[in-house]
Amino acid sequence: MVAAHVGALDDRWLAAHARDWRLLARPEQLPPEGDWRTWLLMGGRGSGKTRAGAEWVQALASGDMPGLGRDGRIALVAETFGDAREVMIDGVSGILGVAREDRPSFEATRRRLVWPSGAVAQMFSSEDPESLRGPQFDLAWCDELGKWRHARETWDMLQFALRLGTAPRQLVTTTPRATPLMLALVKDAGTRVTRIRTEDNAAHLAAGFLDQVRARYGGTRLGRQELDGELIADREDGLWRREQIEAIQVRAHGPLGRIVVAVDPPASGEAKYSCCGIVAAGLDAEGRAVVLADGSVEGASPSGWAGAVARLYRRFDADCVVAEINQGGDMVASVLRTVEPSLPVRTVRAARGKWLRAEPVAALYEQGRVVHAGHFAALEDQMCDFGPDGLSSGRSPDRLDALVWALTELMQGPRGEPQVRHL
Repeated sequence: MVAAHVGALDDRWLAAHARDWRLLARPEQLPPEGDWRTWLLMGGRGSGKTRAGAEWVQALASGDMPGLGRDGRIALVAETFGDAREVMIDGVSGILGVAREDRPSFEATRRRLVWPSGAVAQMFSSEDPESLRGPQFDLAWCDELGKWRHARETWDMLQFALRLGTAPRQLVTTTPRATPLMLALVKDAGTRVTRIRTEDNAAHLAAGFLDQVRARYGGTRLGRQELDGELIADREDGLWRREQIEAIQVRAHGPLGRIVVAVDPPASGEAKYSCCGIVAAGLDAEGRAVVLADGSVEGASPSGWAGAVARLYRRFDADCVVAEINQGGDMVASVLRTVEPSLPVRTVRAARGKWLRAEPVAALYEQGRVVHAGHFAALEDQMCDFGPDGLSSGRSPDRLDALVWALTELMQGPRGEPQVRHL
């Protein structure tokens, strides 16, 4: 009976509605009903949250959905300008990818989209909160809020800018992270929270992807966050808290007297599945350690991760590379020098467990002797989920290991000639 009904429909009607988002979308990908200021759409990887955001903006800007008048103004805010363009605009599920009729034109030099209706969407980066001081908007789409570099400052500037129209609104599409800002948004009376899972979008994912990631991460805290879209709270028995880390983020720092790049190589033979932890940190004039960058790489070959170490070393004009050699022995230093022959390498060997090595570093944080030059989402996830078993979300905390080596070297290490140190 259904087939007969469909067959009776006009072919032109079917063609016109074959890509109608209102018919294709899952209920959780459509805006919630009622009055709200913020729609917080938390989803796992590949769950369809970016598509939902792009369709929402396109429908409002083209006039298919009420809520934005002619010449409306929209803010598109991402972690970086590169993310805004590659994901929110040019991506497969981005605005240009979903636009059919009333397709906007992209003015790259002005970092904006312009629709035939007169609506304009301007790109912004969380790396520059001050750029939101001055413009004003009817709507905003914020992508991956959990990764924003200066999250609180950027968010606050955006709230002051949302002052046009009768009911300014904002959509946040993000993989959940229990940052203070996100926890506050969840509790806000003006927020409507929607959670979507990766497996709900299985029809649009590569064959075997879900089976692979479920086998590796199913049941872990990381899997619940990255696949099920759950907001995972800090561990009760952890050494770090997200509020603590957010409080020590700085946008600027003074000259650095000594800079090191620490590397925790993946175990031999496991590079395909492991992460190579690579962290850069420096020491300022006040004796504080400044965490400068998380340059960790996943699934890289020995030459691949060694190249990443060398690039970070050159980027910050570091004094030396601190390399753990428990897994690879002298091979680690050899691989590094193959890529960069003049690389000064200080080798270290762990004699104690990860938890015991991390405790003195956590004490430095509590004493206010460490700051972060920005937001390093993946590293901070490992820090806040690190437990007494020496694991973070069931896995070896490679990024955290590199951080521990870097800060130990800066705050407790020798200032003289390179030598092997034991922790």
